Amino acid sequence: MGIDKTTPLGSIKISIEAIANVAGEAASQCYGVVGLADKKNLRQGLVALLKPQDYVKGVYCHHHRKSKGYEVEVYIVAAYGVKITEVLSEVQKRIRYELEQTFDIPFQYVNVFVQGVKEIN
Repeated sequence: MGIDKTTPLGSIKISIEAIANVAGEAASQCYGVVGLADKKNLRQGLVALLKPQDYVKGVYCHHHRKSKGYEVEVYIVAAYGVKITEVLSEVQKRIRYELEQTFDIPFQYVNVFVQGVKEIN
């Protein structure tokens, strides 16, 4: 699903890939995030990290039914030994900021799901 936006100059179509790239890059730059994970690829407790070109598999965006904004779901792998609640709070803030600054569209909800915890070497 993409996002359609109308401006005085015409209409704009923003692809889910563009949203995923911005959200994925913002999340992966946060302290305590090892990388993004695929929502559908959780098998036997093993989670593979996504490459930047595959961020679309770990980011989902849709229009929120009750509000005027959009909702984004991001699936991450957190670093072992960090306070996950603090990391997730920062990830939510950063993703929302980056998306709203980039696309000038309100994102009401940024839901972050931890698919796994991995020790950083």
